[in-house]
Amino acid sequence: MTEQTSAIVLGTWSWGAGMFGGDMVFGNNLDTTNLKAVVDHAIKNGLNIFDTAYVYGMGDSERIVGELLSTYDREAVVISDKFTPSAYNEEAENPVIDMFEGSLKRLGTDYIDIYWIHNSSDVERWTPLIVDAFQTGKIGRIGVSNHNLSQVKRVQEILTPHNIKLSAVQNHFSLLYRNSIEDGLLDYCKEHDIEFFSYMVLEQGALSGKYDESTLLPSASNRGKTYNPMFPALRDLIAALRSMAEKHEVRPAQIATAWAIGKGTTPILGVTSVEQVEDAAKAANLMLTDEEVATLEQLAIDSNVNTRGGWEGQA
Repeated sequence: MTEQTSAIVLGTWSWGAGMFGGDMVFGNNLDTTNLKAVVDHAIKNGLNIFDTAYVYGMGDSERIVGELLSTYDREAVVISDKFTPSAYNEEAENPVIDMFEGSLKRLGTDYIDIYWIHNSSDVERWTPLIVDAFQTGKIGRIGVSNHNLSQVKRVQEILTPHNIKLSAVQNHFSLLYRNSIEDGLLDYCKEHDIEFFSYMVLEQGALSGKYDESTLLPSASNRGKTYNPMFPALRDLIAALRSMAEKHEVRPAQIATAWAIGKGTTPILGVTSVEQVEDAAKAANLMLTDEEVATLEQLAIDSNVNTRGGWEGQA
């Protein structure tokens, strides 16, 4: 298995098309031709971790990731993939292994470095089945996504008799969604050496500084429908991100990302351009002052918006 080396993960939810794919959710239509330069630039800049899931375009994101990484030494990249309970094959003896094996084929690899249970719909059912998948020897680390603190603890209880340690948690985490701080999950992960991967750090572009009331997200996309109505409430926070970015001579997206890194998380950033890769590479080295952090958090609280996704298991 490949050793993780990058402080930032590249998210591929917006790569490809199909059900829950990049065209539907993000208003994109990206394939290998569009994304080759992105992957090449990422690896050149030391960003070697790619996060995908079967449910992102029902395998289309996996296919693209596999094709683009096929020209690189497998030991030089880290692949993170997920079992999504809502998309399982009801006829399979072990649905986790069934989806996992399909992912291996689409990715063109014989192992996956980090494999996740994508949501907490049935901890008691799916956790024992991921044990069987892990025991195939084709998985490096086990993680869970969209699980709250009590569910994370229960997963570890189920794994412990098999001498398996829960290695990572992947949850929605941003200036606008700080649930994992409030419910104690982030502190628990730090105390138990569980890596916390934060996704939607930029809230699907709403905190990138590129969009506001006058420059909206694609209106027909799911993210446009979700975030465009929020921009009036986010006016002051976006202005602060832009102001701090100018002071630090970076882009606003790097400020929001640096905040998440400063909280002790490993951000997953959705990337579709070389420019975004450069942002990701620079954000890992950006340090915000305590005053800047406090200002951003207060403005986020004052915005009073709720960005919790309907797929999330947190209360």
